[in-house]
Amino acid sequence: MMIFTLAQRELRSLFLSPLAWSILAVVQLILAYLFLTQLNEFLTLQAQLKMIEGAPGATDLVILPLYGSATFILMMVVPLLTMRIISEERRSRSLPLLFSAPLSMSEIIIGKYLGIFSFLIMMIFMISIMPLSLLFAGNIDLGLLAAIVFGLILLVAAFAAVGLYMSSLTQQPTVAAVSTFGILLLLWIIDWAGAKTGEDGASELLGYLSMLRHYEGLAKGVFSSADVIYFILFISTFLILSIRRLDADRTKG
Repeated sequence: MMIFTLAQRELRSLFLSPLAWSILAVVQLILAYLFLTQLNEFLTLQAQLKMIEGAPGATDLVILPLYGSATFILMMVVPLLTMRIISEERRSRSLPLLFSAPLSMSEIIIGKYLGIFSFLIMMIFMISIMPLSLLFAGNIDLGLLAAIVFGLILLVAAFAAVGLYMSSLTQQPTVAAVSTFGILLLLWIIDWAGAKTGEDGASELLGYLSMLRHYEGLAKGVFSSADVIYFILFISTFLILSIRRLDADRTKG
């Protein structure tokens, strides 16, 4: 299908970009440092933890902090990966050529989205190698790890959808990146504002809009269909907005 061809083209362009390789290297370096730091602290406390009944293990003290750091780091780097997806096409005036291809606006958006999403999946896989390496030395909660990885995949999928839409609005990649980060940060902390309003209705609404609240449940190993539906609706909304934006550009052209 043409969608997968476009996705492969987008993924290939990412691997040809020095920026993508730099981001991949920096993310892995930072998280590897945090992982080794947490692991060293866990090994230092291990003798004391053995004397405590029901003491937390490597999953709680090493893996959870690692993915907690990964979520915030990815929130900062995903806008840098998505900022050029469409804005670069508009700035280089190659967007009309894309419109002339035998592709619908839906196929263009979904193809580009799958390309960037595939790159993010690879990044998450590389991050997950670190906690999986603990299996050689002991036991970890694989069920909780799977839930965290699943939640992180949904989270970065939502990040990418927002980044794609913001990239479709401007021809300046920097503007797209800053705008994307601003929206993601707002949706990340909006739950805090809801907690301070003191109004139950407003608090529930703002809490539902918060990415953090929906991710936290999955990060704790609690699978809720409501959280999954939230991410599906969130991603679909921004993809539809991106499709409508491109369709409007094609009509003007």
